[in-house]
Amino acid sequence: MRELSASEASRNFSAVLDEAERGETIVVTRSGRRVAVITPAPRANGRALREVLGRWRGNAAFDDEFAAEVRSAREAVSNDLDADPWRD
Repeated sequence: MRELSASEASRNFSAVLDEAERGETIVVTRSGRRVAVITPAPRANGRALREVLGRWRGNAAFDDEFAAEVRSAREAVSNDLDADPWRD
């Protein structure tokens, strides 16, 4: 975990974001006190949702309405939705 003053973080914000993207956590301080923590953003993962829904498939404990909602959710899941529109 890296610690930077607010002034340092401001001057090097692009580099701070690059570090966070690589998995680093950065603590930002002001007058020696912690004021913020910049951490890597969690990545959405449709695969995890698909796995959960797959485990539920065929379970007789669920009613028909719930099963229809699960089917609808499965149809809405797409790898395209997990794509980062800002990455080339």
